[in-house]
Amino acid sequence: MANVKVPREKIPWYPAIDAERCIHDRECIEFCKNNVFDWDDALGVPVVARPYNCVVGCDACAKICPSEAISFPPMEEFKATLRRLIAEAQQEKTAAPTGA
Repeated sequence: MANVKVPREKIPWYPAIDAERCIHDRECIEFCKNNVFDWDDALGVPVVARPYNCVVGCDACAKICPSEAISFPPMEEFKATLRRLIAEAQQEKTAAPTGA
């Protein structure tokens, strides 16, 4: 099987924040070097401002959050979605006309 690439914007891997659990310590913002989060001054909580900056498979911010306010898709669900996306990309690649 040929290597296929799935565009990052199609891969649903990024954090979700439970604002009710958040203790407003900004640990996620300080921790994430990929600039995924911003601080929402009006709400007083972090927001996922750049979800596709998140490294696929990384859930380190959830692990360091002391209030467990950050979550990611369940791994088995994510793997099934990724398999489907790869199969779709493979089909698109196979169906695409080849250049002469």
